Amino acid sequence: MDKASGRVLLVTGGGRGIGAATARLAAAQGWAVAVNYTANSLAADEVVRSIRDLGGTAITVQADVADEGQVLAMFQKIDAKLGRLNGLVNNAGVVDVSARLDEMSLARIRRMFDINVIGSLLCAREAVRRMSTKHGGEGGAIVNVSSAASRLGSPGQYVDYAAAKGAIDAFTIGLAKEVAAEGIRVNAVRPGLIETGIHASGGLPTRVRDLQHLVPMQRGGTADEVAQAIVWLLSDAASYTTMSLLDVSGGR
Repeated sequence: MDKASGRVLLVTGGGRGIGAATARLAAAQGWAVAVNYTANSLAADEVVRSIRDLGGTAITVQADVADEGQVLAMFQKIDAKLGRLNGLVNNAGVVDVSARLDEMSLARIRRMFDINVIGSLLCAREAVRRMSTKHGGEGGAIVNVSSAASRLGSPGQYVDYAAAKGAIDAFTIGLAKEVAAEGIRVNAVRPGLIETGIHASGGLPTRVRDLQHLVPMQRGGTADEVAQAIVWLLSDAASYTTMSLLDVSGGR
C-alpha cells in the first residue's frame, strides 16, 4: 500500500495549472484529494473526474479563500466527506495586468493580498487546527506556492504580486518554526516561468516564450514539474525538510 493511502489533502486553486497537476499527481500517490475552486466548477469537476477514472479519491470544494466564512465551510465539508486533513497545498492565487505601482488602484492591491496572502493564512490556520498534535491531530504537511517573483520583484509588471509572494516566503519560515514541534512541516515552492493560464489572465499570454531566454535552462517549466516538487515536499521522503523555499525555476 502506498504510504499516502488514506491521507487527506486539500489543494486550493486545484482546477487548473499547477494546482490541477498537483491534485492529479498526489491522487496517483494515494492521497484523497479535495480540489478547491472559486468559480470554474467545470474545470474542478474535470480534475476530479480524471482522478476517479484512475481509481483515486477526490471531491470538489467551492470557496473563495479570501472569505473566512467560505473557508470554514470548505474545511467542514472536507471533514465530513474525507476525514481529518493531513496535507494542504496553498496554491490559489491571482495576478493582474502589467502595470507600474503608480498605476495601480487600491482595489487591485487589496485583491492581490486578500487572495494570495490572507487566503493562504486562513487555510493554513484551519489546517493547523486539524493537523497539530496540540489539537489532537497526527501531524501533516503544508506547501505554500510562492514565486520566483518574490526574489526578482517583477518591476514594471506586478510588484504587488511579487510583494504578496514575498509575504508568503516570510509566512512559510515563521509558521514552519511555530509548528515544527507539533508534527507539521511547512515548506514553499517558488516556481519561475511556468506554462500555465495565469499569464493570459494577466494579459501576457506569450510571457513564457518572450522571457525564456533569461532562464539558464533556456525554456519555461511545466505545471507537472512544479507538482513533482510539491508532492515530494508533502511526502514522507521529505520527513526532515521544513522551512525550505524550493526554487523550481530553471536556474533563474
